[in-house]
Amino acid sequence: MRITIIEDDDRVARGLVNVLAQAGFEVNRIATATEAVRAEPADVVLVDLGLPDGDGLDVIRKLRDRPETAVIAVTARAEEHERVRGLRAGADDYIVKPFGVPELLARIDAVLRRTRLARAMAHPDGPLVLGPMRIDVGTREVTVDGTPVTLTRKEFDLLLLLARRAPNVVSRDVILDQIWGATWESSSRTLDTHMAALRHKLGPAVPIRTIHGVGYRLVADRPELIG
Repeated sequence: MRITIIEDDDRVARGLVNVLAQAGFEVNRIATATEAVRAEPADVVLVDLGLPDGDGLDVIRKLRDRPETAVIAVTARAEEHERVRGLRAGADDYIVKPFGVPELLARIDAVLRRTRLARAMAHPDGPLVLGPMRIDVGTREVTVDGTPVTLTRKEFDLLLLLARRAPNVVSRDVILDQIWGATWESSSRTLDTHMAALRHKLGPAVPIRTIHGVGYRLVADRPELIG
C-alpha cells in the first residue's frame, strides 16, 4: 500500500514516514501543494491543511478526482467548523494533531476499507509471485513450486495481506482488523490457529516469521506483479 504525506514540517514528516514505513507501507513525503497535485497516485494521502504555498483544502478538492485514493486531513485545526470544511472539501477522514500512532493506523485502515472497490476497479490485481509461491488474486488460487495449495477463505486473505506487505512486518492488530474486523482476545486466538494452519500448508519453502510482541512477516522475494 502506498501512502503520500503532504507535510511541510520536516520533524513531523520524518516521524510519520518512520511510523508508516515500520507498519509496512510504501511512503512518499511531499512538502508543498504544488508538488502534491503533480505526485503519482497513492492509496492514501495525508494532507496537512497549512501548507506554505497554498491551502490544503484546495489540494483535497483536486485529489477527489481520484476515487481510488483515500484522503485524510491531518492538521492542528481542532475547531468543529474547520473539521466540517475539511470533510466538505472531500476528505474521507480528519485527524487533529497531536495524535497517537494507533489512532492514525486505525483511521488509515478504515479509509482503505471504504476505497477498496474503487482501487480494485482502477488497478485490477494480477498474480503475485514471491519466490516459489504464486498467488492468483482474481481466482484466489495459490501454488508453491507449481503445486496447488488449498486454503480456506480466511487463510487466503491472511496470506494475501502478508504477501502484499512483504518483507515488512504486519502487526497483529492490523491483521485482526483487516481480516476479522475485530481485536478482542477470542479473535487473537483465532489468528494463532489460522497462522499455524497456513504455515503447515505452505511448508518451509514459504516461511512466515513471528516478530514477538509485534506481528508477522512473510520471508520471500519482494512481491512481483505479473500482467
